[in-house]
Amino acid sequence: MHMADALLSPAVGGTMWAVSAGAIAYCSVKVRAEIDDRKVPLMGVLGAFIFAAQMINFSIPGTGSSGHLGGGLLLAVLLGPQAAFLAIASVLVVQALFFADGGLLSLGCNIFNLGFLPAFVAYPLIYKKIAGTRPGKIRLTVAAVTAAVVGLQLGAFGVVLETTLSGISSLPFETFLYLMQPIHLAIGIVEGLVTAAVLSFVYQARPDMLPAPAASPRHTLRPARAMLLVFLSAALLTSGVLSWYASARPDGLEWAIAKVTGQEQLAEPRSGIFPTLASLQRKTSFFPDYSLPGPDRPATHEAAERGAAASASAADLGTSVAGIAGSLVTLILASLAAFLLRKRPGTA
Repeated sequence: MHMADALLSPAVGGTMWAVSAGAIAYCSVKVRAEIDDRKVPLMGVLGAFIFAAQMINFSIPGTGSSGHLGGGLLLAVLLGPQAAFLAIASVLVVQALFFADGGLLSLGCNIFNLGFLPAFVAYPLIYKKIAGTRPGKIRLTVAAVTAAVVGLQLGAFGVVLETTLSGISSLPFETFLYLMQPIHLAIGIVEGLVTAAVLSFVYQARPDMLPAPAASPRHTLRPARAMLLVFLSAALLTSGVLSWYASARPDGLEWAIAKVTGQEQLAEPRSGIFPTLASLQRKTSFFPDYSLPGPDRPATHEAAERGAAASASAADLGTSVAGIAGSLVTLILASLAAFLLRKRPGTA
């Protein structure tokens, strides 16, 4: 659901940049007052994990589309909404700058749709209300699926509304909305089930990581190092190996655009701020489309399949290098943000 710049006018994109920047400033103040040294590595590792998880597109049967996890809800449950928002913002900044995944003008929209809505709407108003303070497995699953569906539906509606208000595309509001909402309903259900599975694992291994847990002293005193290692290993495994098997089908947003226009991506305007931002993004994208740059790099998964086995292996290797590099950069960026905002001795 990463928006491209071709969907947005500078006015809407700039407004959403301001909104997201204000939210980042607010969250930074709140996190500075609350975060301690124990959450610094957790923020970084979970950010890397979500970056890796977003590389795995899963097919939506019967649609010709695919989806990927947003991760905002999972981060909100494990980190709290403010720290989660900063972590997902770190993921999206890395994706836009170094992987050309989502535009630079649309970065504010993407941070709001994928970060603010799940962290500050779906988590406190849906997940917490259903899960309560001592959720069993069924209650946790219902809470996660319901909140994930609501978050994705709100995010999809945000994309449609931001596109319509921009007025630079040929996507009609009603048709675009009717395509976006159902496909992201399916994606939200999958995200909710995956989120519930991860939270169930954490609840069994480290219940003190969840809000108001029924934690025993044994769990409370157990070092968090093992859990950090689990998430970091999962991030590296996912980005380095499992990413080879991601679906090549268009994601929900690309699928909806293609249904209306016949093409998965719209051409950006050739005037104003658009060429400048596109040029800047080309310069910063060291791993475009999560691959190693190069003139012989296959542009699509189908092109790689038609190539020789050696070319396919090289493409897989490029995906692994790009994915691991992105996970580590996200780890560093999110950890640095948490480190700079952490409580110092003697502060209130």
